[in-house]
Amino acid sequence: MRIKPLIGFALMLILLLPATTSIVSATISPPVPEGEFQITGAGATFPFPLIDKWRVEYNTLYPGIALNYQSIGSGGGVKQHTEKTVDFGATDAPLSKTEAQVASGTLHIPETIGAITISYNIPEVPQKGLKLTGSVIVDIYMGKITKWNDKKIQDLNKDLTLPNKEILVVRRSDGSGTTFGFTDYLSTVSKNWNDNIGTGKSVPWPVGVGSPGNEGVAGVIRQTPYSIGYVELAYAIQSKMSYAFIQNADGTAFVAPSLESVKSAASEASKTLPAADGDWSMVSIVNQPGENSYPISSFTYLLVYKNLDNISTMDKEKAKAIVHLVYWMITDGQQHASLLQYVPLPDEVVEIGKNGLSQIKFEGEQLFAYDETGIMSTGITESTSSIPSWIKNNAKWWSEGQIEDPDFVSGIQYMIKEKIMKIPETKKGSGSSQQIPGWVKNNAGWWADGMIGDSDFVKGIQYLVTNGIMTI
Repeated sequence: MRIKPLIGFALMLILLLPATTSIVSATISPPVPEGEFQITGAGATFPFPLIDKWRVEYNTLYPGIALNYQSIGSGGGVKQHTEKTVDFGATDAPLSKTEAQVASGTLHIPETIGAITISYNIPEVPQKGLKLTGSVIVDIYMGKITKWNDKKIQDLNKDLTLPNKEILVVRRSDGSGTTFGFTDYLSTVSKNWNDNIGTGKSVPWPVGVGSPGNEGVAGVIRQTPYSIGYVELAYAIQSKMSYAFIQNADGTAFVAPSLESVKSAASEASKTLPAADGDWSMVSIVNQPGENSYPISSFTYLLVYKNLDNISTMDKEKAKAIVHLVYWMITDGQQHASLLQYVPLPDEVVEIGKNGLSQIKFEGEQLFAYDETGIMSTGITESTSSIPSWIKNNAKWWSEGQIEDPDFVSGIQYMIKEKIMKIPETKKGSGSSQQIPGWVKNNAGWWADGMIGDSDFVKGIQYLVTNGIMTI
């Protein structure tokens, strides 16, 4: 089965190279930071695994920049951002109109997209996949369903024998963007919840025990039989927790939280988002239509001031370093998202972030100029806006194991060398490892299937260059 794809790759390289146009051009990024700085951030626990990965990877590339991020919850992040005690805040809940007025001049920079799972600990049902509807989840958190073998749950799971045990409801005790996303979903599917409890980072819970942070809720569920709670997907997977499949908005299927189902939920919402300095208070991607759309999905945001000189500890060079760091997070840093069960930002959302960063000033001076009308918006160097289908075919074959790693890498190297394919300027690594991470192959397959854009595919190539696996 491998002979045909391999021959196809070689022949297409020989026959099509002269007529092929360049497909991804270099982008102009903020200037590389000079000097040594410690950048401080605080807020949401939801994206902490990804932010911590960024901390390590960015410091490897730029040793002079150290990121200190405190995972204290979205409420704490908004508070510290408002008080200007950190360089940036992070929140899963966009600022309300009132919060935005208090923290005037704040930019919302979406950093990633994730899923909020309904995780449980039922010894008799150790596997994931318990089916739940929005109305059942509401009734559990309203205290109306108190036993695991309640008829409403049992009727959804006729293949399971559920225990006659009390349900221990777990929820957050701190001001939380994850709580905002979860209660936003409950308010969307239930008028009763919306009218009596509402949506917020903190709400008057009818029942349940509280614990701080996603890690705290996950810990209580793991240690307590017959418990249930809401936990961000990365924490659930890392902790090997069981989680429910939730009925979609259409009522046609029970959907597992996954990269694909969260991306499906975010795809339509991404087209109508406000500018970075606009009103984000009503932005929500919960309960989106679509058979494969996971209903409890959420953006998570970095909060950065337009005028960084408002922060007393700021100077111009540190402000430049912050712009560069955030730019890297929403571009090159997205290559680390899928491995940690976060969805890489769609291209149109990245554009919002880039345009937002271009508004940041220090003492009236713009720190980064970005023109989306030039080569940076389309990535086209000649006359076509699509990647030739034969490259996508081979990316698909490679992701499926029909092309060996060295063959695919050498082919991409040749295309870059011959300027058939251009990638942004990338720091070349000196590593000797030839092991290609699984997420790079996954990206290639998703790109071939049209699930991610060109820029996300190129990020995988850049990773191979940065880590010395590919030389150009």
